[in-house]
Amino acid sequence: MTDEPVDLDARRGIASLKATEMRRQRLYEFQADREALRARQEELERILVTPAGSWPEAAAKAEYLIKLFAATPEAQDPRRKELIARTLDDLTRLCESAKGTL
Repeated sequence: MTDEPVDLDARRGIASLKATEMRRQRLYEFQADREALRARQEELERILVTPAGSWPEAAAKAEYLIKLFAATPEAQDPRRKELIARTLDDLTRLCESAKGTL
């Protein structure tokens, strides 16, 4: 046994090397997309901290928070899924009726 590391890339074929490079590229793109999404989410949350100027704005904030909760494991219970869906429908319906009265 030697203490020298084995260069596995030297033992792979061209197709395997290309597949490995493609996986690395996809991982890099995924990480870049995730970072961009996180930055956009932080910017949105900085905007949402300001007080709502109308009921539709308040409903949009509530919808954002409900959708964040919907992505958690706790929200996967069928009863909670139903409650989330109905609440989002209620917000949409109430905002549409509020637009009609303006």
